[in-house]
Amino acid sequence: MRYILLFVFLVQCSFGFSQKKFDAAAAKKYQQELNKEYTDPKTSPLEVEDLRGFKGLDFYPVNKKFFVNAHFVRTSKEKPFQMKTTTNRTPVYVKYGEVHFEIDGQKCKLNLYQDVVSARNPEYKDDLFLPFFDKTSGKESYIGGKYIDLKIPKGNTIAIDFNTSYNPYCAYNYHYSCPKVPLENDLKVAIRAGVKKFHD
Repeated sequence: MRYILLFVFLVQCSFGFSQKKFDAAAAKKYQQELNKEYTDPKTSPLEVEDLRGFKGLDFYPVNKKFFVNAHFVRTSKEKPFQMKTTTNRTPVYVKYGEVHFEIDGQKCKLNLYQDVVSARNPEYKDDLFLPFFDKTSGKESYIGGKYIDLKIPKGNTIAIDFNTSYNPYCAYNYHYSCPKVPLENDLKVAIRAGVKKFHD
């Protein structure tokens, strides 16, 4: 019995240690860095005409409500698939896991994906891709949904800060080839966080 209690205690500790706190300053810094990237002609996805008058992206106010410590479930035996994009390009992804969380009292689930080819590179082996729609998509935010970049968690929780969600490059320039958000990643809540739509 003593060993069972010790095991439960260690599991609880492990879960607790993986919890992260909301960092408004970090979210604002991320947004500032994104604006720098988009302002620089060498790194900006903007078309030349848009870049001339660009003064910064339109963000929702940073909001703690849209930071969650989600329950992470690693899925196994998933088959790689060709993810649809805005062009004929079909990069190979695999569903890496699921995240479960609540916003506004509503239970939410999203799938996490990993780029199979990129994962072979040690520099990107821990990268995860979180594309999603929400109730603002096509209204206040880009109709094609938004993305969040994440890292493989060490435990069974993963911090997701929707304040760092960003538009695919296709929202600014049709020359780019962007993964389309899988239909199963459609949230039934409004995520008023991150970047708003660029053009009306």
